[in-house]
Amino acid sequence: MVKATWNGETIAESDDTVVVEDNHYFPRDAVKMDRLVPSDTQTHCPWKGEATYFSVKAGENTNADAAWSYEDPKPAASEIRGRIAFWKGVEVG
Repeated sequence: MVKATWNGETIAESDDTVVVEDNHYFPRDAVKMDRLVPSDTQTHCPWKGEATYFSVKAGENTNADAAWSYEDPKPAASEIRGRIAFWKGVEVG
C-alpha cells in the first residue's frame, strides 16, 4: 500500500499506483479530492503532454501546486490518464 501524506494527513492511499519517472500516480478514487484545490498552474512535458496542478490542503495549511495530473496525456503516457501525483514535501511511500 502506497500513501501520500502531508501535514500529518493521509491525502491518498492505494495499492494500484503507476510509477513514472519515480513518481507514484494514484487513481483518482484513492485520493481525498476534498483536500485538493484546482490551480491555474499548467506545465508541458514533451512526451506526457499538459499537466494541471492542485494545491493540497491539510488542517489550516495549503501546499501550493503540490499535486498534478495529466487529464489528456499523449499516447506514450496513457497509463497515467487522470491519475494524481504529488511532490513539494508530500511524503509518498
